[in-house]
Amino acid sequence: MIQAHAVRLFVERGYDGTTVNDVAEAAGVSPMTVYRHFPTKEDLVLVDQNGPLVAERIAATPAGQPLVRRIGSALVDSARTLTAGDDRFLLARLRLMISTPALRARHLDNHYVLQQAIVDGLGDEAADPDTAFQAEAAASACLAAMHTALVRWAKDDGRTDLPDLIAKALAAAFGDNTPTGDHAERSAT
Repeated sequence: MIQAHAVRLFVERGYDGTTVNDVAEAAGVSPMTVYRHFPTKEDLVLVDQNGPLVAERIAATPAGQPLVRRIGSALVDSARTLTAGDDRFLLARLRLMISTPALRARHLDNHYVLQQAIVDGLGDEAADPDTAFQAEAAASACLAAMHTALVRWAKDDGRTDLPDLIAKALAAAFGDNTPTGDHAERSAT
């Protein structure tokens, strides 16, 4: 609820034109409550639950598949979950991340966190340093493709299907190693 009020105010008044006190007042809570849940103003836009969702999806994929396929499928599937409800909130957050310099810089930090969540989702498979390095490289490349899709989705005002855009970006980057999970099967029917 706090984050929803924050994003609404940032869109209406601008990120720099909105204070944490404004967010607290709109949410009907104290500024301390806001800071308890969101330690920085940037966190009001950037905090999400995508990392655990992606890690859970990766952990559920067969270990025999190529890494980029496993990671790509997890990213596509998590995007489907995130856009299943009201994707306007996700779109508003994404636009703020793209258009606000302070948020763009912190967004890169989120990519590192998501990259680590992906490696963690592999569990014991990424226990040795060489395998962990390969997983980090594959995750980073997949996240770059996903970022391209996210920017395109924002430019398209959310009219295109985000999971499809992510799958297309992954296909452009990896060709035959693209995700073939539930998403690709649904797209083929």
